[in-house]
Amino acid sequence: MRFTMFALLYFAQGSILGYFTALNALYLLSHDLSMSQAGLFSAIALIPLILKIFLGILSDRISFLGLGHRKPYIIMGLLLQASMQIVFPFIHPAESFGWLVFVAFISLTGMALYDTCTDGLAVDITPERDRSHLQGIMVAGRALGIVLIAALVGVLSDLTNWTWVFMALAAMTLLPLPFVVAFRIPPHPPERSFEWQAFRVFQQKPIIAIAMLGLISSMITGGANQLVNPFLKENFGISYMTAGFYSAIFGIGMIGGGLTGGQLIRKIGYRRAVITAMAVSLVTVMALAQIVTPGMAWPLLFCFGLSYGYYETTFFATAMSRTHVRIAASMFAILMAFSNLGSAIGLAGGGRISDIIGYRWTFTIFAAMNLLVILLLPPLFGKRK
Repeated sequence: MRFTMFALLYFAQGSILGYFTALNALYLLSHDLSMSQAGLFSAIALIPLILKIFLGILSDRISFLGLGHRKPYIIMGLLLQASMQIVFPFIHPAESFGWLVFVAFISLTGMALYDTCTDGLAVDITPERDRSHLQGIMVAGRALGIVLIAALVGVLSDLTNWTWVFMALAAMTLLPLPFVVAFRIPPHPPERSFEWQAFRVFQQKPIIAIAMLGLISSMITGGANQLVNPFLKENFGISYMTAGFYSAIFGIGMIGGGLTGGQLIRKIGYRRAVITAMAVSLVTVMALAQIVTPGMAWPLLFCFGLSYGYYETTFFATAMSRTHVRIAASMFAILMAFSNLGSAIGLAGGGRISDIIGYRWTFTIFAAMNLLVILLLPPLFGKRK
């Protein structure tokens, strides 16, 4: 039940993130907004994921009404995300752009709340030997959410209307709720009590390097992912249904990257995993710029999803391995905030750059940025002997 609950919580997260990072641009473009506006929208909506450190501190320090440090916050976050998705389709993007951004911001605040507490709970109750495996399962759960919402967006937007897409998002958000309610979380032991001095760990070079790894990798993967469907639509005139299926094949690759990544990290270690993830990402993102027919997109998007899932699993597992137990939710939230900041920069920057120099050159720039990770290897793992 424990692995199932974590997988479903990340499934709910994946459905909403998959929509806002890969598919929301199509919704906004259908209402005559530009890619620059779509990138700005996504960047603002993702701000709660950057600021979720405060939600982590709240969870670490305060047992809500005596009901626990994680469970009640997870429940509140799920309900907040679901309710905002029900409101979303009733606000016109062009006429009330600001209000739509606000609703998306509140929805992702709910996601940030349960996501932070889920990560804290994972650190609280998972032995070190199982952590890379758990991260692989959670990445796969998130990817499954991306696959399902991608397929639903394609079918529902073409056959009915976008309102049903958002109703589906609300329903998917609520799937883990019964498991969370039924799960019995062990008491918070004294040796894991919150301690401000534990934040000194952020003075250490390896922790700073992990944060930078999250920022750079997410800037690349998040920025490139947002451009795929608009790029294919502009060059090949694909329908929304086809766009949904393209995103689904990407998500299937991501599931594979998550499930195999956790096991691979156990065998080759964190250093080699980071190097491999960087190299595979460079090749797969560069390959996206070479798509010249719609048929080429299918295998390349699967490979891109595979590298995306592996990259995320590697970063999450590396971050989790260095997380201080006294500030589990707070510290993991800070490291994830750098990752989400990278996504926001990638979304906004990628949208703007693609309007100026085109999609293919933007993919090339994102691919080349992988080389920055080489600079992080010495502070993260020490100089190789």
